[in-house]
Amino acid sequence: MKLLEKKTAIITGATRGIGRGIAIEFAKQGANVAFTFNSSVDAANALEDELKAFGVSAKGYQSNAADFDAAQTLAKDVLSEFGAIDILVNNAGITKDNLLMRISEDDFDKVIEVNLKSVFNLTKAVIRPMMKNRSGSIINMSSVVGLKGNAGQTNYAASKAGIVGFSKSVALELGSRNVRSNVIAPGFIETEMTDKLDEATVQSWRDSIPLKRGGKPQDIANACVFLASEMSSYITGQTLSVGGGMLT
Repeated sequence: MKLLEKKTAIITGATRGIGRGIAIEFAKQGANVAFTFNSSVDAANALEDELKAFGVSAKGYQSNAADFDAAQTLAKDVLSEFGAIDILVNNAGITKDNLLMRISEDDFDKVIEVNLKSVFNLTKAVIRPMMKNRSGSIINMSSVVGLKGNAGQTNYAASKAGIVGFSKSVALELGSRNVRSNVIAPGFIETEMTDKLDEATVQSWRDSIPLKRGGKPQDIANACVFLASEMSSYITGQTLSVGGGMLT
């Protein structure tokens, strides 16, 4: 039995890393997948083909989640193409790290816009069809940095902490319509981005984690499947840290 059979999911920022891992696992679990990408058309086409190989419908949309009107258009297009929106995974995000003394206003604003305002944009775009169906699961990607802070990441930490407060409020507003809103806070996840880092640095991070290893996109994807499926039907307004015990 596939856990997401006949469900339709929107996943933002899905052509690489964690987003790609979520899209593949959702397709394996029977979900039709609409995903967004920013600029990489070739990667989007390749992912589309990979997802369809699991026997589901899949389509990539070049859309800027930080643009309010683009998010509304995306939701309308997905509804028209797939007939429903059952799951939303707000995964798109960026970093522009610097110490507060040196960070520019533009770098602060851009990270808030892409990481936090995009969550507002997409959530607002999907709640009407979800409320109408009296069913829906919204999963917002925060970070352990949003829960504990990190030097050199005031903008990122603020955006990811904001997601937690936003998601709890949405859970309170939409619970009576059976629309759930939860957060996943990934820890150190090894992706294409971390592959470019110095091995000694990466190993020191692994050593600081209680489970003594970095996570994989699959680890986040598994948590997303749980929160998207009926297995978590009585869970809303919660933050699940997937970080090998980083916050223990």
